Amino acid sequence: MKRREFIAGFGAVAGSSFLLPIASRAQTTPVVGYLSSRSPGESEAVVAAFRQGLGEAGYVVGQNVAIEYRWAEGNYDRLPALAAELVGLRVAAILAAGGPPSALAAKKATSRIPIIFSAANDPVSLGLVESLSRPGGNITGMGVFNDTLSAKRLELLHELVPSARTIAYLANPANPSTKFEARTVQGAAKTLGIDLQVLNASNDLEIEAAFARLAELNAGAIIVAGEPFFDSRRAAIVELAARRAVPASYSWRENVAMGGLLSYGTIINEFLSQFRHLLRTDFEGREAGRFACDAADKIRTDDQLEDRQGTRTHHSSGVTDRRRRGNRMIWRG
Repeated sequence: MKRREFIAGFGAVAGSSFLLPIASRAQTTPVVGYLSSRSPGESEAVVAAFRQGLGEAGYVVGQNVAIEYRWAEGNYDRLPALAAELVGLRVAAILAAGGPPSALAAKKATSRIPIIFSAANDPVSLGLVESLSRPGGNITGMGVFNDTLSAKRLELLHELVPSARTIAYLANPANPSTKFEARTVQGAAKTLGIDLQVLNASNDLEIEAAFARLAELNAGAIIVAGEPFFDSRRAAIVELAARRAVPASYSWRENVAMGGLLSYGTIINEFLSQFRHLLRTDFEGREAGRFACDAADKIRTDDQLEDRQGTRTHHSSGVTDRRRRGNRMIWRG
């Protein structure tokens, strides 16, 4: 299941019976708040899937449910005000899309309205939930482990570009997940004997400056962190990598579709089946945390390599199941 299907699952959850108490539903059209770190343009498919999920739960936008969208467009400092706007509108539930920045802003804005977050890296360490099995409070959602995935991206990039002894890692320090991911990737680089250069960028000029430094650093490749701000600048980043002729690894297959070399990232699988009980459950906001967080359990690898004629061809190596056993990650290809 792709990210858009995951959000469709969230749509079904957000459109479920917990939106309003039974006595209120016949009198009031529920409003779902959609808070995103991303931009509306690059989120069209995700929004369409979200609306589809609402429809599958019996809620049709414009008929018996409304959606209030708030977009930070990669500017995380806007999220607190946007979350406060949704709380002020007294929305029935909030979908916090686009990783930890939106989820943290939503949680800080309300302890009453149910919040469902998507794709938050290690939500326990970030302070979003008390535990994955018992989130607590008014929040639940889906956790990913981008730090582990980023280390794997480095390993795959090293296999594809073994001559690169220095590899850059483009990170956004404004994202709370960055410190966890950068630390893990640095450890993986040390194991592989790679000189990892972390380049920070939180705006467009800093992204361009980071790519301009690649030659100075003698970086033979770059890893771009899976991060909403970078996702909202996807086309520009892929073009910068192509202009500098530097192999680049990403989190999402959309980057490969635009010409990037490699992607390795989560596929949000079976989320709706895991949370289907919410579709039949009424509860107040403070009870949301009694529903366990889900975790991404499938990974997708895509790459683009040149054939003998020099033509770049898109390849998909399909889905890898991930199972956690103790502290070991088991990869099945």
